[in-house]
Amino acid sequence: MRPSITRTFTTTAPPERVHDYLADFRNAEEWDPGTKTCDLVQGGGEVGSVYRNVSSFMGRESEIRYTVAELERPTRIHLVGRNEQFEGHDVLGVRAGVDGGSEVTYHAEFSFTGAAKYAAPLVAAYLPALARKTIRQMQACLDALGDGR
Repeated sequence: MRPSITRTFTTTAPPERVHDYLADFRNAEEWDPGTKTCDLVQGGGEVGSVYRNVSSFMGRESEIRYTVAELERPTRIHLVGRNEQFEGHDVLGVRAGVDGGSEVTYHAEFSFTGAAKYAAPLVAAYLPALARKTIRQMQACLDALGDGR
């Protein structure tokens, strides 16, 4: 079982600003409610760069190394996160919206190994609530960019 979720929303921020903000994964500290810290540990943010992310998920804290797999400015960001029991793919699509804003599609897919694979059904059940919270927070951060802040 590979739990996944896809959500699409609009923001007042233009596509280039959305892409640049989301491509710098350190900003997950602002838009991802589960992220406690996120540091760039290898590279300068380009494809192949690595981020160390410490997150709280379903009451457990874990460290995940995210590698930038794809960057296509201003339309696509793909990050692959891994630790000893987890692999996740976060794909963000950005396209021009109305009045200079953007439409953002966020897709997250998870797989687990070892004993963690038994948590997959729980993760799948928890994802809709987590996605609602994440999208609300991400949209607020991106709208602030659109407001020129």
